[in-house]
Amino acid sequence: MKLAILGAGQRGMIYAEYACKSKKAEIVAVIEPNEARRKAAAKKLQVSDSGCFHSAEEFFREGKLADAVIIASMDKDHYKQAMAALELGYDILLEKPISPSPRECLDIRNKADQKGCRVIVCHVLRYTNFFMKIKEIIDSGELGKVISIQHNENIGNFHIAHSFVRGNWRRSDLSSPMIMQKSCHDMDLLSWLVGSEAKKISSFGSLAYFKEENAPKDSSNRCLTCKAAKDCRFDASKAYLPIAGEWPATAVTQDQSEEGLRSALLDGPYGRCVYRCDNDVCDNQVVLIEFKNNVTVSFNLSGFTNKISRTIKVMCENGEIRGDDSMNTIEVTKFTSNAVECFEQRVIHPALVQGGHGGGDIGLMEDFLTLLQNNEDSSRSSIGHSVESHVMAYAAEQSRIAGKVIDIDELMEQLLNY
Repeated sequence: MKLAILGAGQRGMIYAEYACKSKKAEIVAVIEPNEARRKAAAKKLQVSDSGCFHSAEEFFREGKLADAVIIASMDKDHYKQAMAALELGYDILLEKPISPSPRECLDIRNKADQKGCRVIVCHVLRYTNFFMKIKEIIDSGELGKVISIQHNENIGNFHIAHSFVRGNWRRSDLSSPMIMQKSCHDMDLLSWLVGSEAKKISSFGSLAYFKEENAPKDSSNRCLTCKAAKDCRFDASKAYLPIAGEWPATAVTQDQSEEGLRSALLDGPYGRCVYRCDNDVCDNQVVLIEFKNNVTVSFNLSGFTNKISRTIKVMCENGEIRGDDSMNTIEVTKFTSNAVECFEQRVIHPALVQGGHGGGDIGLMEDFLTLLQNNEDSSRSSIGHSVESHVMAYAAEQSRIAGKVIDIDELMEQLLNY
């Protein structure tokens, strides 16, 4: 089986490298505008010079060179690239978000149906043992029906500074709103766990902290020349030099030596003061969701956490489920008649799987490669399932901006009749 990779950043390389290591596929083309990254990817994936392309347009002009393409480019490029790939008959593994525009998401889905192609969206959380176990407990009915869910996406203070203040996803006009880029994962997860489409959504949030008014006294535009760097936790030297060779330092430059990193931080985007960037996406946001089966959800997205994790509490008729994926711990508690009676509780530690996102990256790739090998159509993260999460994320952002509750059926009608 032959695959092409469009976008040789961290996410694309994770998928491509696993495909190679599994011996189930061969990477025959790398499409990447950054020359250093393209050369590094080609070397690692053993792709010949003839299989290296500077742009998607250059690659697609050659016709169909592979069985499927992994699209892991920037958010706003997904639509044009996915539509061109589908026109040539490619099956696609598509990094989330499908597109920042829900109309474009629907167009890609419809095009895939028209061409008979499979588009699998990288909703890796559906493939983790942690969330699969929670889904299994809910579906077993042992605690009765789900009434309400509290779910938190804890981005991590250093992560939000790297990706959403200094990095590629700092501005909505360059990529997509935070709720779409980061949390279409969670919208998908919640819809999947609840087993229903959303009915109404409201949302509140802002860019509260990462702005110039919060900059330390005597600070400057760049960390390496800043007088306040010594006492600033966001100093780029502290953020990247101690973790050379690991993410997110590997996103700064291909040269992971101290000299290489310092050079990149001196004039590159990741050496900028986090209080003086051109970022505009939210650093905190809450979303309230009413589903069509009457389940209610409160979702909290925040960059003001120490760890990168997701925590969840599922409140059911006869008990509750509490989970923390950073601890790999799920507590299942059955309700009692009073406060002194012993309650029944069990603690589950789902099997740990190597790989990113708690093994979800590997699970996703196994699903995608098996789908291609066996010529199957059904996948738990096919675009038909995934469009719902993107409409939810879009509705949340529209609610935040307009200050009103969004009716999902009315929104979908507008999108379909556009």
